[in-house]
This record gives sequence, structure tokens and C-alpha cells, in this order.
Amino acid sequence: MRIALFVTCVNDLVYPATGRAVVRVLERLGHTVEFPAAQSCCGQMHANSGYRAEALPLVRHFVDTFAGYDAVVAPSGSCVAMVRESYPRLAGPDPHLAAVVADLAPRVHELSELLVDVLGVTDVGAAFPHRVTYHPTCHGLRILRLRDRPLRLLRAVRGLELVELPGAEECCGFGGTFAVKNADVSAAMLADKCGAVRDTGAAYVAAADNSCLAHIGGGLSRRTDAPPGGPRPIHYAEILAHTEEQP
Repeated sequence: MRIALFVTCVNDLVYPATGRAVVRVLERLGHTVEFPAAQSCCGQMHANSGYRAEALPLVRHFVDTFAGYDAVVAPSGSCVAMVRESYPRLAGPDPHLAAVVADLAPRVHELSELLVDVLGVTDVGAAFPHRVTYHPTCHGLRILRLRDRPLRLLRAVRGLELVELPGAEECCGFGGTFAVKNADVSAAMLADKCGAVRDTGAAYVAAADNSCLAHIGGGLSRRTDAPPGGPRPIHYAEILAHTEEQP
């Protein structure tokens, strides 16, 4: 397949290793991955903050950039949810834009959707000999309904011990601007999530969104009861990219 990588803002600016991991996994499976250099923000922060007029040019730019690909993959449940769930509402008053969005949106996938549903793969040839727990982030859990797709991929990783996370479906408290506008509530939710992660005894906590992992990682780094050196946040794409040849 001719696949485009939509790396998303947070990964491009802060976690480029995650984007590279997605490419390594897909190329290992024999697919061509392209990175359209014209890509920009999907407009999620604008739309979620009520700036519809400011989000629309980003919607148009996204569809212009990615319309020609067989599939678009992003290592972010929240950004994929923006395209699939919010773009149709934003584009509704413009019949031409709405038609283009309706054609493109079903081809935009979070990584586990592309691997499991489109490519029919759960074993990507990864090896990661560590104890890992998985946090299902809210957009992936409640909007995309990823269900057990990421877990199926992680279970197929050689050497990986997957540990159940207590209260896994509870939000970590990030929620984009929610963490800023409702800091006290966010901090309380984060404390609960970090406590649950710590109690697993895992060396790593994985998720499908680096924004949530940054929130959880920050919380863990401030705890005095966390074990030395862990648990460390990691995007699950980076686990899938890891092989036995790597240290």
C-alpha cells in the first residue's frame, strides 16, 4: 500500500522517534511510507476551544495534503478521532469540502487499526523483553473504539510481559486544555492513574498518544514512591519497532 504518515504536532515537535518507529514497522511489513512535507496541525486544539473559523483552513489543508493516498496512519488516537469525528461536522456547511472529507476520513487510521483491520497483522516481528502495562487513552477508547487492537499487537511481541492496568479505562486527566482549565481536577485524576501504573510493577507504561504519556510521565517523575528508573512512558509504536537485534 501507498501509505502517508501523519506524524501530528506533538510527535513532530517533541517525540520524533515515534514517527520513525511507525515507518520502521510498516516498511518491515513491505509497505511504502511517505511523509508529505506540507502537512500541518489537524486543528484539534482550535476546534476543541471553540475556534471553528480558525480550524476550517486546517481541515482544508489536511484533505488537500492527504487525499491521494491509499491510507493515512497517525500515532495518535486523538488526532485520528479529530479527522474522523470532527471533520464531518466542521465541513458540513460546505458541500464540496464535506464530500472530500467523507471520502478521505475512512482511510485515516490509528496505527493499530491499520495493522490489525486493514493489513491483517498482529505479529510485526518485534521483540521487547520487558514488563509493560498499557493505558487506553480516551479518544482511542471512547471515540475510535480501538478495544483490544493495541493489546493484541503487544501480546505478539517476543519477550514482552503484558501486565493489566487497574482502572485502565479511567482518564489520566490530561484532555488537552482540560489540564490547564481544570488543573486541580486534572492533578487528582493523574495521581490516581500514576498510582495504578506504579502498582503494576511494570518497567514501562505504553499508550497510543504521547500527549497522555507526557502527562503520566510528568506525574510519575514527581512521585517519591515510584521505583528508580520506572515506570517509563513509551508509545507502543516504539515497542513494535524494537527487534531482537537492538540493545
